[in-house]
Formats: sequence, C-alpha cells, structure tokens
Amino acid sequence: TWPSYRVPVILPQSTLNLHKPQFDAEARLEVVSPCGPACHKSSPLPTYEEVKNYLSYETLYANGSLTETEVGIYILSNSGDGSQGKSRTKRQIYGYDSRFSIFGKDFLLNYPFSTSVKLSTGCTGTLVAEKHVLTAAHCIHDGKSYVKGAQKLRVGFLKPKLKDGSKGANITNSAMPEKMKFQWIRVKRTHVPKGWIKGNANDIGMDYDYALLELKKPHKRKFMKIGVSPPARHLPGGRIHFSGYDNDRPGNLVYRFCDVKDETYDLLYQQCDAQPGASGSGVYVRMWKRQNHKWERKIIGIFSGHQWVDMNGTPQDFNVAVRITPLKYAQICYWIKGNYLDCREG
Repeated sequence: TWPSYRVPVILPQSTLNLHKPQFDAEARLEVVSPCGPACHKSSPLPTYEEVKNYLSYETLYANGSLTETEVGIYILSNSGDGSQGKSRTKRQIYGYDSRFSIFGKDFLLNYPFSTSVKLSTGCTGTLVAEKHVLTAAHCIHDGKSYVKGAQKLRVGFLKPKLKDGSKGANITNSAMPEKMKFQWIRVKRTHVPKGWIKGNANDIGMDYDYALLELKKPHKRKFMKIGVSPPARHLPGGRIHFSGYDNDRPGNLVYRFCDVKDETYDLLYQQCDAQPGASGSGVYVRMWKRQNHKWERKIIGIFSGHQWVDMNGTPQDFNVAVRITPLKYAQICYWIKGNYLDCREG
C-alpha cells in the first residue's frame, strides 16, 4: 500500500539573474563517485541551512538566460535513515542480461512504456505532467557547467512511422528502428538543484542528481505521477522497474526490473542491468492506493546510472537511483504545479 507522507513546503524566497552559461561541458552518461553505500550512511545528516542551500536551484531558459532561486523550507520532517542490509556489488550487466527490448507499437505507445522519452543529450526522461519531464541532472550539467546542447535541449517521443511500405517484412531482424521514429519537442526551461551543482565534486552530489524539464508545448500523452520513495522493505517484492534508451540497443526502449540491494536516505542501490543512455529513467513501482481503491504506479526515483566506487583501493560498482524523499517531492511538485497546496501529499 502507498504510505501517506507529510510533505514539507518548499517555497521560492528570492531569484537572482546569473551570467549566461558557456555550454561547454561534455554530456556524460555515467557518474563517478568515490562514495559507496557505507560512505553515504556514515556521512552526517545535513543541517537545515545546508538542505536549504542544496534545494535552491538554477533555472535555464531556452534563450540562454539563467537564474538562481533561493528557497525556504517549512514544517521540516525528521529524516530517519531507512537503510538496512548489506550491499552486494557486481558489474553493470549482472550475469544473464535480464533486460527486455520493447518491440511493436502496441507496447511502445501503451502506458507505462509510453512515458519514457529520449533527451537530445543522450539520456532518458519520464513524463510526469502535461508539459514536464523528469531526468538526471548530469544529463544537463556536469556539476561545473551546462553540457553542450543544453540550451537547445529537445525531448524525443517514439512514434510509429505512418508511411511504411515494408508491410512488416523482416520482423525478426529488429524491425523496430525502421518502424518507429522520434518526434522532438523543444524544452522551454530546465530546473537543476544546487545540491548537484555545488556538491558534484563531493559525496552529496549523487543525492541531487535530478532535473525537471518544461516543454514548450504539451505532449498529450498519459504521464506517471511522482511519489515519495517508501523504504525498500515496503516495495512489492523489494523490486523496482524502469525503462530507458540504453545506448547498446539504439532505437530500442529497454525495460527491466530488479531487487533493491541496499539503500540510504537519498539513494537506492540495485543490480538492474543497464547501460549508459538509460540514466535519467524514472524508477517506478505499482502499489495499492487506499484512498482511491485502485492500483497506482508512481515514480519514486531517478536512475542515475553506473557508479564506480573506490573501496580501499579496489574499484567496485553499483547501479544507483536517486530516491524522491519528502523534500525532493515538495520541490519537484512545486516546479510542476507552481503552488504548494497541490503538493501536500506524497
């Protein structure tokens, strides 16, 4: 059952104009951090002022202008660390490759697969409102600078090709790239939390690897709501699901599910098979919504990607997703809705 959370209120306090960015960073599809689960668990909880700082955000507009917004946080909830269990570390493709390529427009254009979109910088995003896409911050900004292409960022929607004379010939040989094409919509503005921009060089950056894109026009597809991430032990079967455009299968939407192996307050560590390109995918679960008497899928995290960790001189790797905590829920929801009254329940 989806738990009810008391969500804090995050409101803009002041907005400053910044210099136009350079757009000179290379888009990286993988994130490297020296801090693994044990390191994240042992780091001290941030102070109220630090959290306010991390949740302040930059907004990049299509004309290249940039603003920074300071925020205030009200009715701050206590953040207990729901982490349990011991981490197991394996490679990015863990033994047998358990990813499924989703073929055929009947699947690709159906919910929930239809909520996955491709970013022009090479990542994946997920539709979370009529005009909004949730993705990873590192797809837009490398922690120091905006990536090349961030100013002219576009979002690609997989659509069937209408004029197709092949009549389904050669179905077995991955007919999907010929059958489907991307239709692109320009991004109007992009929000990136300062926790990513300020913290990318140190341990806290991973916790804020998320960004919200606002499209220039509505996409007219069904979208998936965001929700506060429950502790891993409350997830159905302890599992998460996500679909993305892994770059080893060009043109394919790839779906996977797997068990959560470990967690910190801000991150989920799992062994979902994934390749670069899938980062930015919305991590979702389906649970019973008691108030509405129905099953509901919600995005509870953002797949950040593959993370190499130096554990006492031995490199080990994890696949990491950023959890949507009550604070992040309040922030992302405010970015989408523009008011806090619609963001009181996660």
